[in-house]
Amino acid sequence: MLSPQICQKARLSRDARFDGKFFTAVKTTGIYCRSICPATTPREENVLYFPSAVEAANAGYRPCLRCRPDSAPGSPAWKGVNSTLDRAIRLISEGVLQENSLLTLAERLGVSDRYLRQLFKKHLGLSAKAYALYQQCLFAKQLLHQTKLPVTQVALASGFNSVRRFNDCFQSQLSLTPSQVRKQGEEKSKSLQLQLFYRPPYDWSCMRNFFMARAISKLEWCDERSYGRTFTWQGCAGSFTATHVERENRFDVAIECDDVTYLKAIVNNIRRILDLDVDIQAVEQDFQQCFTDVSLIKTGLRLPGTWDMFEAGIRAILGQQISVVSARNLVTILVAELGKPHGNNKLFPSPLSIEKSEFKFLKIPASRKQTLRNLAQHYISNDRPDDPKAWLTLKGVGPWTVDYAQLRGLSEPDIYLGGDLGITKAVGKLTHDFNPDLASPWRSYLTLQLWNQL
Repeated sequence: MLSPQICQKARLSRDARFDGKFFTAVKTTGIYCRSICPATTPREENVLYFPSAVEAANAGYRPCLRCRPDSAPGSPAWKGVNSTLDRAIRLISEGVLQENSLLTLAERLGVSDRYLRQLFKKHLGLSAKAYALYQQCLFAKQLLHQTKLPVTQVALASGFNSVRRFNDCFQSQLSLTPSQVRKQGEEKSKSLQLQLFYRPPYDWSCMRNFFMARAISKLEWCDERSYGRTFTWQGCAGSFTATHVERENRFDVAIECDDVTYLKAIVNNIRRILDLDVDIQAVEQDFQQCFTDVSLIKTGLRLPGTWDMFEAGIRAILGQQISVVSARNLVTILVAELGKPHGNNKLFPSPLSIEKSEFKFLKIPASRKQTLRNLAQHYISNDRPDDPKAWLTLKGVGPWTVDYAQLRGLSEPDIYLGGDLGITKAVGKLTHDFNPDLASPWRSYLTLQLWNQL
């Protein structure tokens, strides 16, 4: 948690770089706000500071309807503190606790449910179930503010099985009714559009160029201000387009999907692909240990994700030992031949379609075709196919492929692609001793920094 003195200065200046790093609760109104709230600034003696929106709510404060704390970039207060907690929060964001027990979540993390309870209590001050429920309510609040979805669909999209339970939880968690939020919300758009905020700096030009160089026709689209693609999630098909609004530190995201039940998980995955929640200033501060010349550090670089680890793995296999352009051409052919139509576009091929294909349309060695089938078969026959250790048992899949898939498909922050030819060239140009381990746990961002220096 930042000191009260720093919080006070950031609050008074409304500095966007602190947005999401703390929340201000006003004793006289019972409301908590983001640091950039446009409302009249309260006196210092009337405020309290909290490291997360959840803790402010747990203390009895309700969210501000002007600055909307649910729209703030993810608070980094718990990030990097404990890898188990980080994974637990990610799985909760994907909706694991909506369908399973805390014991099931603990088993997936490889810890006891007692230890998991202790982690949440120590670092967030509440239980995992309470955290999950509050996140559901915040997401529902965002939908009520920004979309025209009926309340019934908002409830389903937020993970509630009934409107009655949704209304009860919403009011108990946020001290507001859904109708109060919708009455005071802005004019709704005709389509499902959300505003996803980030904490600056954010180098959109580098992110855009990375996406543009690898964009697959009919699967992805990218221009000067936006990136979009088709996707599948738990059998639900859809697409999104994220448009960058630099002056507001946000992306305006238009989403279409077959089933709103999965909307929260889909939105969280879009945030991951665009890397909206990292505290990039803290990351870059660590890089100063690796670069004696700080001018080599390009500020605002984010990890460009892809939709999931399976797609990242297939793209990595096709990209082994060839150029980015050649790899993109191969993936384009694969999508054109095996991708299921989605409107005028295509979905990425499923594991089943790849497992059954003979790949006569691809001019690659037979061994590489078999590697594609091996990975597809792994996804068909395993309950937890994203385990990187299991990938290494597949013939044709080596450490570089697994690391690249984790970097882009899971956005793992500590992947250093030391064996990559581009990284080797970039390190060779440095005039000082270089130790990538000093950048841990942010070596994925170090990899991106080195790629950017080529």
